[in-house]
Amino acid sequence: MLFDAPMRVGYVVKRYPRYSETFIVREILAHEKAGMEVEIFALRPSNDGHFQDLIARVKGRVNYLYFPADGQLPENLASSTLTAAHFWRAIKEAGVELPGFWAALADLKNEKMSDVYQALNLACEVRRKNLDHLHATFASDAATVARMAARLAGIGYSLTARAKDIFHESVREDDLLQKFQDATGVITISDYHLEHLRETYGLAEDHMHRIYNGLDLNEFPYSSPLDRPPVILSVGRLVEKKGFADLIDACGMLASRGLEFRCRIVGAGKLKAELQARIDRRGLGDRVELTGPMPQASVIEEMRNAAVMALPCIIGADGDRDGLPNVIQEALALGTPVVTTDVTGIPEVVRDEETGLQVPQQDPTALAKAIERLLVDPALRVRLAQGARRLIEAEFDIDRNTARRREVFRAGCEASLANCAGGV
Repeated sequence: MLFDAPMRVGYVVKRYPRYSETFIVREILAHEKAGMEVEIFALRPSNDGHFQDLIARVKGRVNYLYFPADGQLPENLASSTLTAAHFWRAIKEAGVELPGFWAALADLKNEKMSDVYQALNLACEVRRKNLDHLHATFASDAATVARMAARLAGIGYSLTARAKDIFHESVREDDLLQKFQDATGVITISDYHLEHLRETYGLAEDHMHRIYNGLDLNEFPYSSPLDRPPVILSVGRLVEKKGFADLIDACGMLASRGLEFRCRIVGAGKLKAELQARIDRRGLGDRVELTGPMPQASVIEEMRNAAVMALPCIIGADGDRDGLPNVIQEALALGTPVVTTDVTGIPEVVRDEETGLQVPQQDPTALAKAIERLLVDPALRVRLAQGARRLIEAEFDIDRNTARRREVFRAGCEASLANCAGGV
């Protein structure tokens, strides 16, 4: 890599595009704006039926590392779709494309064949496209493949550790430790995450970087919540960790007090039928609506018209939890006051009575009281919204935060060059 030339980075994702992962698209767009060249590598096809408008602005090519099946993209990407012939063909190609391949291959002997196959393809693409660095957007499957591909191609890789990829009960600590140790840099999205990873994995401080996700503040202009209608908004996938059951129960309490309001829950997910049944049992059908997913522009408009954003996140039974939901930062940037809980990194942005209101997890009574305070007290809404916007401007500007990510990438490039020069 010539350091006066644009850095060329491969972004490795599990699926692309994903309707709910606008934060990754924004990150890529900010890098491209700054002159970095991005190639996107997806391990799986998208399983979404709708796509965000932001995706059309991405310049980088999308490369799909699917398993071949009779010349067609398979619907089922289980390892059974990968034949021995496909695998050996990939090994033969890698042996030609990748210097030192056969020695490096020995390091992958305990890995799943399907992951190795995708890593072989990715490593060859790294060489063909003259990429300088790989970055995995999560510490799960994307990091598994990126780590092996970087080893095979002789470049560095980094990863971002976010939520389910480090907290879920299925996470293997030995596997994560290997990924962290082999990465040239590990990024995580809150101080809470940073402390957890340092305590659990004992990594050096200069190897770990807390970098918040960012927002294009021009896309999220502030407006005062002084005269908003009594609308409670919540946005997220309909899964346990979002705490939507608690929100519905809180709405039942607010309705029993005769409070005027409407609640709109935006998103899709496996709990839709269960949550709708909960709404119906409580007789809230005329007050609480599951709207389904919406395009980003529509979500922003919903936020601008809401008096309260309620996101009562919880730690799920399987250990899954949110890291730092992007919809919280988006709402705060727009001037919409937030009621939420103390899960993981959320208190770093929603500071109780300063930038929002915080309630205990799984406490619908406390949630109802906090929501009511914001619905009936416009002055409180304005005070919290103004404090929140100041914090967003100081800590969540996407141009500044992606510049810090590029510093991590560039350090990885320099370390890889040094290792190559030293014969490593």
